[in-house]
Amino acid sequence: MQRVALGLKRRGRIGFVPTMGYLHEGHLGLVRAARRQSDFVVVSIFVNPIQFGPKEDYRRYPRDFGRDRRLLASAGADFVFCPDVKGIYPEGFATFVDVERLGEGLCGKSRPGHFRGVTTVVAKLFNIVLPDVAVFGAKDAQQAFVIRRMTRDLDFRTRIVILPTARERDGLAMSSRNVYLTPEQRAEAPVLHRSLLMARRMIEQGERRAAKVKAAMSRLIRRESSGRIDYVEMVDTDELRPVRTIKCETLVALAVFFGKTRLIDNTVIDV
Repeated sequence: MQRVALGLKRRGRIGFVPTMGYLHEGHLGLVRAARRQSDFVVVSIFVNPIQFGPKEDYRRYPRDFGRDRRLLASAGADFVFCPDVKGIYPEGFATFVDVERLGEGLCGKSRPGHFRGVTTVVAKLFNIVLPDVAVFGAKDAQQAFVIRRMTRDLDFRTRIVILPTARERDGLAMSSRNVYLTPEQRAEAPVLHRSLLMARRMIEQGERRAAKVKAAMSRLIRRESSGRIDYVEMVDTDELRPVRTIKCETLVALAVFFGKTRLIDNTVIDV
C-alpha cells in the first residue's frame, strides 16, 4: 500500500477514508467527499482490536468484505486497503499514540484506552497511505477532534475534513452497530436525535445553564425509550472540557445503551 501511495503522490492528491467496514450510506458519503477533493481515493477496512475494551464487541463486530468492496466501487473509491491484524501490529509491537486530555472524557471515560487505540491505528494508516486529505464523520465527533489534534501536534501533512452526521429518515444516526438493535429498540432509538434537537431549541431560545439542558435531555430519553444513559454532556470543541455555562462553540454529546448496543450522537452549537 505504501509503494502504491508513493506512486500516486507523484500523479496527484490522495484522499483517504479509514473505516472498520460493514459500510453504510454515511461511509459512502465520506468516500464521495474524498473523491471531490482529491485525484485518488483510498479506503481502509480494518477492525482495530486495540480500540475495543475487554467486554466489547470486537469478535462480534459485523464484517462483509465482498459487500463493502462493491459499495466502494460504486462510490468512486480507487483502492481498498484491508490489512490483517498481524500486518498492523506485528509481534513485539510496543509503540502507541496518546492524545492527552481530549480523550479522557465522554466516550473515553466509559471506554478507557479506546482513543489510544484509535490514534495509534490512524497514525499508522496515515504513514502507510500518505493522504493529503482524510475525511471523517461528525457522528464520532470526539474521535474526529482527537485525530485533528493528533494530526496538528505531530505535523502530519494531512488535512482533516469532518462531514455532518448521516442520518436515517427518522433522524437516527447511521451506524454499523444499528444492525444489533431489536425492532423495538430501533423504533425507540430516534429519541436520541430528538433530544439533541430539543437541546438546540433551548439554547437558541436563551438557555445557558448546561445542567438544565442536560436534565431535560435525560428526561426525554428516559420517558420515551428503554435506553440506559451512559452520558449526556456538553463540552467545548477545543479541549473537550465540560462547560457549566454555554457561551462558546459547544459539543452536545450523548451515549445510550439499548440492550447491549451502545449508540452515540451529538450536535455542535455555536453560541
